[in-house]
Amino acid sequence: MTKSLDLGCGSNPKNTFNADEMYGVDIRNDLEKNIRKADLAIEPIPFESDSFDYVTAHDFLEHVPRIAYVPQRRNCFVEVMNEVYRVLKVNGLFLSFTPAYPKSEAFRDPTHVNIIAEDTFSLYFDTKYRWASMYGFTGAFEIVMQEWRGPHLLTVMKKVIL
Repeated sequence: MTKSLDLGCGSNPKNTFNADEMYGVDIRNDLEKNIRKADLAIEPIPFESDSFDYVTAHDFLEHVPRIAYVPQRRNCFVEVMNEVYRVLKVNGLFLSFTPAYPKSEAFRDPTHVNIIAEDTFSLYFDTKYRWASMYGFTGAFEIVMQEWRGPHLLTVMKKVIL
């Protein structure tokens, strides 16, 4: 029995990996039973650790600020990546689908506050460099695949233990 979690799902979580059970997280109030409310820029993912085989983020990460002062300084994007790592099972997959630099769609929407580039995940969150560890990232991912789909960068990463 596989389980998937879609971050920033709105009222319709995407089941990209065809999991047996589907869950979602969104900031909205009009949520169904398998969707929980949370502002992931400042709150943890409201599920237990090691709960999911898959986590997806379709057009979501670009809305998570890199830094916020609420009231102390927080590295929100790094914290979200820590949370994704926490709720994934070992060898679980994380899929990010986001408009990315240098495409103009990355900048067009005024609510895009986190610009992802082609090397963001490989330099900051993978097993080789893990540059985000200097900002509090405690996990490690292996890049499974990455490709451009129009203005969107599709990245799939696997949770690994160092």
